[in-house]
Amino acid sequence: MQAEVTRAVAYLCLLTFAMCLSRAELRAQQQPGMPGSMGMTGGIVASNVPPQFKEVTFAQRLGERLPLDARFTDEDGRNVTLGDYFGKKPVMLAFVYFQCPMLCPLVMNGISSALKVVPFTAGQEFDIVLVSIDPRDSSASANAKKKAHLQHWAATETAGGWHFLTGTEAEIRRVSSAAGFTYEWDPVSQQFAHVSGLLVVTPDGRLSRYFYGVEYSPKDLRLALVDSGQGRLGSVVDELLLYCFHYDPSSGRYGAVFMNILRLGGVLTVGLILGFIALMRWRDSRHVAERHA
Repeated sequence: MQAEVTRAVAYLCLLTFAMCLSRAELRAQQQPGMPGSMGMTGGIVASNVPPQFKEVTFAQRLGERLPLDARFTDEDGRNVTLGDYFGKKPVMLAFVYFQCPMLCPLVMNGISSALKVVPFTAGQEFDIVLVSIDPRDSSASANAKKKAHLQHWAATETAGGWHFLTGTEAEIRRVSSAAGFTYEWDPVSQQFAHVSGLLVVTPDGRLSRYFYGVEYSPKDLRLALVDSGQGRLGSVVDELLLYCFHYDPSSGRYGAVFMNILRLGGVLTVGLILGFIALMRWRDSRHVAERHA
């Protein structure tokens, strides 16, 4: 029996070491400047931006609160405030414009593509708010864009969780500036120069997570929603994932935390060893009882 326990301990230790090594390698790959890193420069500009637009950025303002009293019009023509979408659930927020010919549809498609494998549903566990940066956009164009997008992704049942907002230049700038999102109109290309990205915001309107580019990791979005949900979203499994993966603002990703994984692996290893020993003792005691029967 001792030989069996020794072999089991050796196997479990080797398994734990291999798991930790693979997680550490993944962490290294996600560091800024390493292969596979998105980094702070991973946003895509909507046009070939002239030098006068070099200040167009998407700077992180983690922990800052959005102006929830900012007034907009939704896709159905109703007057709303940004705060109407906060209070109980985390919110995914993106700045787009509904006549955009290039980048904005990619941002929206990136969101929908990732959500296909995220175990939460828009309108139930969280909401999606898309704020148009073009004051010329109307509720009619917002409504048309919403219908076309949800039909394309066969997601019309989640329509209640998607909100397409239009507003005045002043109100748009209030919200975008608070989020660190700057943009400019390019008269040459007749497009807005801006950086692509997605925000996850807490139920009380605080900026929680930034993701850059047009493709978003389902794992990162899942963890961001749980992380930003202030204890109102997620399961025990999600909490364990958050223990092993922490958000790195410099890369805009969730990376593996080596020491936390090592600790968790150690706890699991000890638990498996104790369980194995208990099982072996139970089997031995049963065999002894059978021999005396």
